[in-house]
Amino acid sequence: QVQLVESGGRLVQAGGSLRLSCAASGRTFSNYAMGWFRQAPGKEREFVAAINWSGLSTGYADSVKGRFTTSRDNTKNTVYLQMNSLKPEDTAVYYCAATPASAGWYSRPGRYNYWGQGTQVTVSS
Repeated sequence: QVQLVESGGRLVQAGGSLRLSCAASGRTFSNYAMGWFRQAPGKEREFVAAINWSGLSTGYADSVKGRFTTSRDNTKNTVYLQMNSLKPEDTAVYYCAATPASAGWYSRPGRYNYWGQGTQVTVSS
């Protein structure tokens, strides 16, 4: 089992920045690929970003490419999502997720075994 706890979500004005953190416990963190997803009211959960076990490979949804950056610190069992130039359409509950992976990362929610409880990000216009 892997337990994930997100933090860092809050209300921010459009154009602002936030950094979300996801702290993992329970298993060897470096054995897992990590993903970030978000879900807005009335919408399906969507892929935001992902990172492989080493941090050397990342992927992003087109809607956040160039604005968001994911990174990880395996010594702290933590993955981060730096969000810049935030827009009102970025408003959602943000979730981190983990899955055992030897090399890559995944964009489909169904590939992830473990999920955090989510953190609310609200961007005002």
